[in-house]
Order: sequence, then C-alpha cells, then structure tokens
Amino acid sequence: MALPAVIRRFELTLADADRGVFESLDWRVAQHPSESETYLVARVLARALQHAEGLDFSKGGVSDDTEPALVQRDLRGDLLAWIEIGSPSPDRLHKASKASPRVVVYAWKRPADLALAIAERRVHRADALELYALDPAFLEAAAAKLDRNNRWDLSVTGGSLYLTIGEAVLESEVARVEVPVG
Repeated sequence: MALPAVIRRFELTLADADRGVFESLDWRVAQHPSESETYLVARVLARALQHAEGLDFSKGGVSDDTEPALVQRDLRGDLLAWIEIGSPSPDRLHKASKASPRVVVYAWKRPADLALAIAERRVHRADALELYALDPAFLEAAAAKLDRNNRWDLSVTGGSLYLTIGEAVLESEVARVEVPVG
C-alpha cells in the first residue's frame, strides 16, 4: 500500500516590496511521500515569490511529471507560466518553453551548471528563461521548522528574503542566474 500525502497548511503573510504585492495567503499543500521537506519549502516559497492571478500548485503535484510544480493560467485556461523547482532537465525546459510563453526555474543545487546545460542543449527561447538561485542553507533552515500548520511572514525587498517562522527570522537572497547565449 502506498503512503498517503501529508497535507500541510501554510498561513503566509506576503509583503513583496519589489513587486508591490501585499497579501494574506492560506494554502493547503499536499506533500508527496517522496518529496523532501527542502523541495516543499522551495515550492511554497516559489509560489509566494511568483504570486499572481491564476497561479497555483499543479493538480498532479510532484507525482505528475507532465506538469510543472507551479502553473499559471488565464481565465480561459491558457498557459501563462510554467514554473519548475529544483534542477529540471534541459529537455524538459525545452518542452516547457515551447508550451508556455514564460518559463521560470527556482534551483538550489548548482544553478550555474543548470544554466550551462540549458545553453549547451540550446533550449528553445533560453534567453527568455528565468533562472533563480535559492540558498540551500536557507531552505534547510526553513524545512527544519515545518509543521502540519505553518504560519510564515515573508518580506521581499531588493531581492532579499526575510522569512519569519515563530520567533526565528531567516534571511537569504534570491539571485537571478543568467543563461549564456551565443
């Protein structure tokens, strides 16, 4: 018998001064049995950092390899953004950039190597792909504080993240990684 997903609640107060987004968010997120806490934290943070109309966690979750971790659709259901977490293959990103007008990746394991692999594979519209590096230590520190019910305050200013979980304040940067073109 397969293990069931763990449902985690995130009550998140988002203050993103960089984008002018100030929201109180309440999500129930299914954590697949094979999904690490670090990956879950990255997925939730990416969802908050990209918060916009029509953006949601993909329906199949991490068990569905045909969809990204996060997907944004307009009111007609047309795909607006394909958002990946971790280190997707360049072939997957090639497919994504053909299917979606916007492709975003949040990586923490050697994002510079991923950028080079994207360039070497000649991913479709690689110059438009948005690749962001997350700090692994930051993700692990947040993952260590995960519970079934999570209350987070996330402030974003100048590319800096300030995540308050209980009494702990975690700080990090989100850096854009350029994909070499040529």
